[in-house]
Amino acid sequence: MSDVIIVEDDPLIGESLRDSLRGQGYAATWCATGGDAVRTLDPDRTDLVLVDLGLPDIDGVEVIRRLRRAAPGTVIVVLTARRAEIDVVVALDAGADDYLTKPFRLAELLARLRAHLRRPAAVSIVSHVVVGNLDIDVSARRVTLSGTAVSLRPKEFDLLVRLAAAPGVAVKRETLMSDVWDENWFGPTKTLDVHVAALRRRLVETARAAGCPCPAITTLRGHGYRLEEPGES
Repeated sequence: MSDVIIVEDDPLIGESLRDSLRGQGYAATWCATGGDAVRTLDPDRTDLVLVDLGLPDIDGVEVIRRLRRAAPGTVIVVLTARRAEIDVVVALDAGADDYLTKPFRLAELLARLRAHLRRPAAVSIVSHVVVGNLDIDVSARRVTLSGTAVSLRPKEFDLLVRLAAAPGVAVKRETLMSDVWDENWFGPTKTLDVHVAALRRRLVETARAAGCPCPAITTLRGHGYRLEEPGES
């Protein structure tokens, strides 16, 4: 049974989501404030957190940052009425894994939860990947660049494994969404772009700190992405 925390200040929405998720077999807890959510979070037990951005005590983006620092492996999904792209990008960059704009259908939310809580098939088919100085131990979920550890969030790791499974090969956006998130994904692909940007940044920062070359993730406009060894882009 997956453990889910709902962070929502509207009692009607919060209680309804809690009861609906419990009816689907989730261990759901509703928190009306960001502070309650941070206190309720158990890094060893909480699998996923649903966060509304408009909270009464702490801005939702700051709640995301605190949750991410406390539980690097927990999935965070934003529930928001804000539709401006900048709000979504800021939330994702703060540490969220995905977002849904209100109003949303329960069926869509449940599909997202299944997508984030399952183990991607593309990640489980290999146990060890090496691309130049990039070493990925899939079973241990550990990444190093020239021996220096790279700290990645769960979906960043899964995305890197999928790209590294075919280095130098262009991978379509639709393929990445299907393999890393879900084959029936019907949400926005902005999630993919933000995760790729974050993955690039973490690789570059680690390579700079280690004084070593960095593999490149090349954007292929209108198509997808390609992972390349240093010097090949």
